[in-house]
Amino acid sequence: MMIAAIYRDFKGSIAIENVPDPTPTKQGVVIRVEATGLCRSDWHGWMGHDPDIRLPHVPGHELAGVIEAVGSEVASWRTGQCVTLPFVCGCGRCRQCAAGQQQVCDHQFQPGFTHWGSFAQYVAIDYADANLVELPDAIACTTAASLGCRFATAFRAIVDQGQVRAGQWVAVHGSGGVGLSAIMIAGALGANVIAIDIDDRKLDFARTVGAVATINAQTVDDVVAEIQAITGGGADLSLDALGSPTTCFQSVACLRKRGKHVQVGLMLADHQHPPVPMDKVIAGELEILGSHGMQAHRYPAMLAMIAAGKLQPEKLVGSTIPLSEAVTALPAMDRYQGTGVTIIDRFE
Repeated sequence: MMIAAIYRDFKGSIAIENVPDPTPTKQGVVIRVEATGLCRSDWHGWMGHDPDIRLPHVPGHELAGVIEAVGSEVASWRTGQCVTLPFVCGCGRCRQCAAGQQQVCDHQFQPGFTHWGSFAQYVAIDYADANLVELPDAIACTTAASLGCRFATAFRAIVDQGQVRAGQWVAVHGSGGVGLSAIMIAGALGANVIAIDIDDRKLDFARTVGAVATINAQTVDDVVAEIQAITGGGADLSLDALGSPTTCFQSVACLRKRGKHVQVGLMLADHQHPPVPMDKVIAGELEILGSHGMQAHRYPAMLAMIAAGKLQPEKLVGSTIPLSEAVTALPAMDRYQGTGVTIIDRFE
């Protein structure tokens, strides 16, 4: 038996319980969890916003750990290897995976959503050969756990979807984990980044990881006008890293002509169909893109920048907590408290 954080009702209490140890599928592995991130996506799941979740449920999708058991059909992995993985695992067989787009796999496996997740001592991961990423010795598990959702998602949003270039203006709406990651990545690639949030502490922190300008949306009368003034006409690339009708609208509206908006923050429940300034999209030939995780085969590019010191995701780890504190920390995520990423690294 292992301990895990489990809830039996949406919006209900979360408890630490003894549950059966997982076993690997033929194509899967079991990982001993060394660290796992506390993410707002987990809060959305607990709220009942994700239709894939079946109760009772163990959340957690950002993780790093050591392979403890290997399925009979796994060819590339062995016990004892230290690994991480994307939060969207591709099946390796569908049309999307064949095109290298595992992040939108037709039969995806998502720990913490489609299956029990990593708020536990052990977690079973399917499709291991297509999705696991071996960690270099230089990257600690607490750092690696922050890569699987927020940092990797931001990397794809900035690099692959946004195709940012040095000298461009990038607006990042929301300075939580994914927003701070996007700020760091865009800044490292030579972009001029504006951080937008409602918390001065987070905005101050955003400057330490790459923002050249900040806007407090609570104290500025017109966020869009302020961005246009700072950039001399609008952002080349803008990310909604929060996921609200307001930040989505402002992210599109603040773009210069032929600019790109990338939606990164989840838009769920009542926010699924937000208003968009479509008149400006048409007149300015703007691009609207989504970004949903990142494929395992793109991790080497991100890890190379970390190894070279160009990216320092460890700076984004704001605090570490034991699993026992997750039962109160997860429901509190809608209050946007704290700065940086919270990592669970103790499973006693």
